[in-house]
Amino acid sequence: MFYIQRNAAGEILSLAKESNPEHIEAIDPNHPEVLHFLSQSGEVFNQLDTSLIRVIEDLVDVLIDKNLLRLTDLPLPAQEKLLSRKKVRSSLKNSLNILVDNDQGLI
Repeated sequence: MFYIQRNAAGEILSLAKESNPEHIEAIDPNHPEVLHFLSQSGEVFNQLDTSLIRVIEDLVDVLIDKNLLRLTDLPLPAQEKLLSRKKVRSSLKNSLNILVDNDQGLI
């Protein structure tokens, strides 16, 4: 059993495993409202994870630039993932760079 807190519109705002002053309504973990709430939470975490991945990549780059870390210090799978993401970002950046460096523009 979960205990939920609802917002003014009656939607689930948060879940708890145990009852407390904010979470007093008991609900079955398989209730459609609970499943919907959990699926929305997963999307939020995915968005946060994507942002955090970029922060970690930038941090690794800074540590390498300052000679505090070598790419080869990392496990091989981590090296491959970092290099792969860097390559994809670089190719996307180049493919999206449609402006030319002169005053004539594209037209």
